Amino acid sequence: MTNRFVEKLRGFSPLADADVAELVALTSRSRVSKTRQDLIREGDRPGPVFVMIEGWACRYKILPSGTRQVLAFLMPGDACDLHIGLLAEMDHSIQTITPARVATIERVDMDELMRRRPAIAKAMYIAQLVDEGTMRAWITSMGRRTSIERVAHLMCELYLRARDIAMTGEATLTLPLSQVLLADALGMTSVHINRVLKDLRIAGAMTLHRGSLEVSDPDKLVRIAGFDEGYLHRRTRLA
Repeated sequence: MTNRFVEKLRGFSPLADADVAELVALTSRSRVSKTRQDLIREGDRPGPVFVMIEGWACRYKILPSGTRQVLAFLMPGDACDLHIGLLAEMDHSIQTITPARVATIERVDMDELMRRRPAIAKAMYIAQLVDEGTMRAWITSMGRRTSIERVAHLMCELYLRARDIAMTGEATLTLPLSQVLLADALGMTSVHINRVLKDLRIAGAMTLHRGSLEVSDPDKLVRIAGFDEGYLHRRTRLA
């Protein structure tokens, strides 16, 4: 089985066989989580580093009104909160979106690994910087992009992230995100999301149907979104 965490890090820094062996060993300790299961909650004391081996998850916050804001989508290969252990408590929650297999790496083990293996440390730091760049892109979308630009931009981002870890077909991606989840991520209502998805389908750019994203016209989707992939720093990935 492909270890997408290893493959993702390989894209950011050359890894020796010994590096790969240690990463595989560390991520061998995993647990299966059900759909909509919290891995950790806001206010909890930070625990181990979570690594998504299979399945999807999201970061989120619940507002005093009870509404939810999704802060990020996590797919296979993503690691959560490399340095959150420096803080006293979590400032957000992480929940599975699908059934998932999640590896847990104790922080002392991760710190020791990064100390001994500089190539792994470099790859982990680059991955964290890409996560921060993605967060800035989301803030920009929420503040300045129109609703159709927001949706198109997120679809471009998720498709490229999935393609980098070999999770896409020919212009298709299994995308287990409900319209409610998309609405919570993009600051819209599910009714509004439905209308925008219809507009994108009529425009011939993309179709999202029953958990499957089909990018009908990639160039058109990019134009609608005003998408610039620079924040994903894919040029740093190795050929």
